[in-house]
Amino acid sequence: MTALLCCGLSFAHHGVAALGAASLEGPGAPLETSSSATLPEGSWLFYLKLDHVKWKKYSFQDFPDQKSTYDFWMYGLGYGVKPWLSLYLFVPYYVKKELKSINGDPTQGQYSYTNSDFADISLMAVLGFKYDRGFRLVPKKESLDDLMDWHFTLYGGLSLPTGNPNKYDRARDPKGEFEPDMSTGFGKPAITLGFTATKQLVSLPRLTFVFDTNYIKFFENTYNFRESPDAPRKKYKFGDEFRLNTALAYRLYTNAERKFRADALLEANFQYNQRDKEDGVKLEGSGGKILYGVLGTRLYYKNISAGLGVKVPVWKKLNEESQQQGAEGKEKYRLILTLSALF
Repeated sequence: MTALLCCGLSFAHHGVAALGAASLEGPGAPLETSSSATLPEGSWLFYLKLDHVKWKKYSFQDFPDQKSTYDFWMYGLGYGVKPWLSLYLFVPYYVKKELKSINGDPTQGQYSYTNSDFADISLMAVLGFKYDRGFRLVPKKESLDDLMDWHFTLYGGLSLPTGNPNKYDRARDPKGEFEPDMSTGFGKPAITLGFTATKQLVSLPRLTFVFDTNYIKFFENTYNFRESPDAPRKKYKFGDEFRLNTALAYRLYTNAERKFRADALLEANFQYNQRDKEDGVKLEGSGGKILYGVLGTRLYYKNISAGLGVKVPVWKKLNEESQQQGAEGKEKYRLILTLSALF
């Protein structure tokens, strides 16, 4: 068995984990869809990801304020406690830019508002198991033939409210403007639960199929923002999110002497967002269904893995699409970069 094992893991902007691993001959790992790989026992994983979002823009007469770009940086550290149990710590850093009309009047021009800071850290645990004449935990050593068995994971995580949800743009209003989606923290923990399945095809070992589903539960947060000094503090809850992801990873090239491998990646990511709630009332202009397509590549060199991909919405059914500039599904594109190293 090839000893080299490189892992890649990523996070969606709301904290969804995507976990992946590959050896030179073993299963491939997508960018956004979680694979069923776990970290080797006693190994450490260092991880970096950038999800750069470019939002579609429209007439400022129709949208006086428009989201411009979001950069979701993710720093991660993983440890293989057992061959079937991996633990992770993720530290995100967000940069959110918005173009806003001066005094709310597009004819007066626009100014740029940026909010950037460390966001809510997350903890994640991954339990790996496989099917080989029955279900069993992932063993310490597996041959190349063993790696072609169905592999699965159950994963769960919790984000902690370490980011700041109470930073406001005060350029037009001294008390600030309430924009929870421009903040870098949710104010309350969020819970993630997920399941993955991975199969390297026996008849075509270069091809790996990956399936992943997960659910994120958000909780209502009370902000320190008030519409007026006597008004109650604002409450806001982001809509829960449900995802179904599938992916194919095809091994294009390997060089065992140089310990190099290049994969092509194709993914389909479905996402359902519930409506957000403000002061207990469901908001118009939020929520919907989106199907993303991802085309990318992953390169492996010794103990380092690098991924690059472009993600675009290929279908969407948003609740009030004409009002949802800056919502998921209205991206021009998302550029995904990952870098990880296993020690």
